[in-house]
Amino acid sequence: MSRIGKKPVELPSGVTAHVSGQTIEVKGPKGVRSFTATDDVSLVVEDNVVKVVPRSNSKRARQQWGMSRTQVQNCVTGVTEGFKKQLEIQGVGYRAQVQGKVLKLSLGYSHDVDFPIPEGVQIVCAKPTEIEVSGIDQQLVGQVAANIREWRRPEPYKGKGIRYKGEYIFRKEGKKK
Repeated sequence: MSRIGKKPVELPSGVTAHVSGQTIEVKGPKGVRSFTATDDVSLVVEDNVVKVVPRSNSKRARQQWGMSRTQVQNCVTGVTEGFKKQLEIQGVGYRAQVQGKVLKLSLGYSHDVDFPIPEGVQIVCAKPTEIEVSGIDQQLVGQVAANIREWRRPEPYKGKGIRYKGEYIFRKEGKKK
């Protein structure tokens, strides 16, 4: 029995869910999200609660049970609170700024990096060394943050680069004479 799958997903006030076939559509104050479950589970909405029930006792059905429940919970969280990732830039002359639908990054290359902001994601730079990526889709927010970080990963000797806020970088000792 899946401990996660057994828990019902509660819908807060202002959030509605509609099931058609294997697809659930969740509407809330921040937008609309949908999730299509596999045929191994069934989705039921009753009394402001979404329940995910496995259709058989097979191993695949039990695997999909907890995963589907978590995906539905992420849809509900996305349309109510949203998701965000915070990045920090460390290094002399490294900075970021948002210009329209483009994030401009100065990362020590001979040119500035222009990162186009995808649809469904908001990027805010409160300071030139801080980037906040937010949106209602957890996977998309995480992927965009990872793509930005990929331009200059933190290096272990000086710690320069783009890192997640609170990320620990294992530092190495430099050369000795």
